[in-house]
Amino acid sequence: MNRADEDFFVSTDQALLDLDLVCAMLHGSYWAQHRPRPVIEESIRNSVCFGVYERKSGKQAGFARIVTDKATFCWLCDVVIDETHRRKGLGKLLMAAVVAHPWVRDSVCLLGTADAHGLYEQYGFRRSEQMKRPPG
Repeated sequence: MNRADEDFFVSTDQALLDLDLVCAMLHGSYWAQHRPRPVIEESIRNSVCFGVYERKSGKQAGFARIVTDKATFCWLCDVVIDETHRRKGLGKLLMAAVVAHPWVRDSVCLLGTADAHGLYEQYGFRRSEQMKRPPG
């Protein structure tokens, strides 16, 4: 068990999400900086969402979202770690949970990204115009 595993956990329970923090993190990104909060909230309601949380406080530190047909295809979206928690291995913790999820593990999973290719390649994504992770 590494430090991230000891101090943080990942959950798909949407009731745990801190929507104010998720919106702030997304508004600080290059891809969602102009996305209105109602659109963010609707996208969350219609996706499988992963939150990273501190074990002691329960405070959220990261977020990722999957759009999926639950069988053959998924799209990984909105992967973000709060600036105050970067460089702690939380991106790896989050991605390990995402790719282990049954709706992701055995499906083709796409990701569009302009950065962090090395992180995603560790989890089976292949660098291309659209990063792709073939079925498990």
